[in-house]
Amino acid sequence: MKKLLSTFALISFLCLNFLGMTSASFADEATSVKAADAVTLVADATPAEKPAEAKKDEPPAPVPNKGDTSWMIVATLLVTLMTIPGLALFYGGLVRSKNMLSVLMQTFVIFSLCGVLWAIYGYSVAFSGGTDIQGGMFHQVFGGLSKVFLGGITPDSVAATFSKGVVIPEYIFVAFQLTFAAITPALIIGAFAERMKFSAILLFIGLWFTFAYLPMAHMVWYWDGPDAITSAKTLETVSANAGWLWAKGALDFAGGTVVHINAGIAALVAALVLGKRIGYGKEAMPPHSLTLTMVGASLLWVGWFGFNAGSNLEATGLAALAFVNTMLATAAATLSWMAFEWILKSKPSMLGAASGAVAGLVAITPACGFVGPMGALIIGAGVAPLCLFFVSKVKSAFGYDDTLDVFGVHGIGGIFGAIMTGIFVSPALGGTGVYDYVANKVADYDMHAQVISQLWAVGTAIVVSAVVSYVALKLIDLTIGLRVKPDAEREGLDIAEHGEQAYHK
Repeated sequence: MKKLLSTFALISFLCLNFLGMTSASFADEATSVKAADAVTLVADATPAEKPAEAKKDEPPAPVPNKGDTSWMIVATLLVTLMTIPGLALFYGGLVRSKNMLSVLMQTFVIFSLCGVLWAIYGYSVAFSGGTDIQGGMFHQVFGGLSKVFLGGITPDSVAATFSKGVVIPEYIFVAFQLTFAAITPALIIGAFAERMKFSAILLFIGLWFTFAYLPMAHMVWYWDGPDAITSAKTLETVSANAGWLWAKGALDFAGGTVVHINAGIAALVAALVLGKRIGYGKEAMPPHSLTLTMVGASLLWVGWFGFNAGSNLEATGLAALAFVNTMLATAAATLSWMAFEWILKSKPSMLGAASGAVAGLVAITPACGFVGPMGALIIGAGVAPLCLFFVSKVKSAFGYDDTLDVFGVHGIGGIFGAIMTGIFVSPALGGTGVYDYVANKVADYDMHAQVISQLWAVGTAIVVSAVVSYVALKLIDLTIGLRVKPDAEREGLDIAEHGEQAYHK
């Protein structure tokens, strides 16, 4: 563990120093706004009351399109399906039968908990502007409290998309983003499955959601919307008000940094702090139902179309591109993982195919609306052997017990996908390029500047999630404790923690 922590610290130090050396030059380059910079930000957009005598040449306020609204409702349902039951079954099949119910319970309750926290304060902190009192850089890390308890939002309120003059109902944007905020913490439980107290899990999730997920969502995805940009001067204003990483030009279409790196790093820290399961490395701990794992992986794949294509916020050709890229990258990663496993272990496995599919879904998430189909194939094919190496070699070499390989798949896959986004977004490589809302056209592309921007996002996600996770886990350990008692762990968490069984003999 000491070797791993030392290596991790060194990598983080070098990454941040490298970014520090390049930030000055990049600041001058990151002057244009991205076309589809992942999931949007709400332009505080309850329609203003019409003046008594409106000007005749004043354009009418935009109204939501029924097609866009319908698509976003479907996309929200699909992302919900990813978590309950998709993620629950995927994880549940991978643990031992005596812990199946505990994983289902954790996933189900975390989704509910984060949904409530999202409505109370999460949406406001992630997707509203900071206040004058906060000042400085704080408003670029945390949003304000103007929309706590969803205050001020009505059925007539609208949220910005990525097209000027196009909006969607704010309520559906709230619900769509709620599903992201709920599935991200649920991903982490795979790292400490079979050994952590249920009460400690809920407390940790509440703290991590507040101090890791919400700041990352605000930094990457918050801006005033495209209609606020009409000139270079207004672009400066929008950038000053936007999240810190958005202003740096980071591209994250659907959550490579906010969701996957964020959750993956938290998973690694949790695995290190909690320590290994009893008997880990000494006795066999095979998945109890690869059948359920395959069903869960399939539901994740289907639901991910809502996750990625829905992040366009409109039913347009760009949503279709994200849809196609999600399909292709996942298929490529499935075949790639299977092929490498077949070569290295002589037999292809169902677990390997399912793991490859998830790795492909993770890697294409930040890139899905930016890269071309061939770029998606390359990203999918490339991420599989990298993740396979981490879950089979690196994990064994350092000896940490990341139960369901959350770091090896989501953390590593997210880092790979975020960096590849900066490369394959290039129009020369079939990507969409970066849209300039001042000139209202695709801007000249600078790959070096964009990759630096992506590295800023990657490094920030690593540092924020690692620090918050470590502090939260240590505080919980000092108060109520993290792990169940050894006898409870041996008996299984289904009975020890919940008094129920998934299966009856």
